[in-house]
Parts: sequence; C-alpha cells; structure tokens
Amino acid sequence: METLDLRGTPCPLNFVRTKLRLQQLAPQQPLEVWLDAGEPIEQVPDSLRMAGYDVLMVEPRHEYFALQVQRPAERP
Repeated sequence: METLDLRGTPCPLNFVRTKLRLQQLAPQQPLEVWLDAGEPIEQVPDSLRMAGYDVLMVEPRHEYFALQVQRPAERP
C-alpha cells in the first residue's frame, strides 16, 4: 500500500494532494494518508467522501491519524 505523508500540510492543500495522488492510482488501490489532528482529520475524510472516494479507515496513531482511501471501481 502506498503512503502519503501530509503531516504539517494545511487545509485545503492536504485534500488537493490526496485527490491528485488518488487519480494516479488504479481504482480500488488503497492509499494511506497521514494527517494531523484537528482541522485536517476533521475535513479531509468528509471532503473525500463528498468527492466520491471510498474512505476505508480512519485510525489514530501516535501524534497523527492514518486514513485509508481509494478510488471506487470504474463502472462499465
């Protein structure tokens, strides 16, 4: 699984970088994104869901949060 470390990256730049990286991955290929507490973890998962991405997991880690997200499967 690929990891994108966005600790220290402000909103909305962390959302934009996550979205750009997801567009480079195959559908249903998970991406783990590391986000700071506060506004990043409160805003980014909801913004990704609203943009149509599948948020698989949000997990607290030591001093940051890990978010697993993927592009949905392409429809025929």
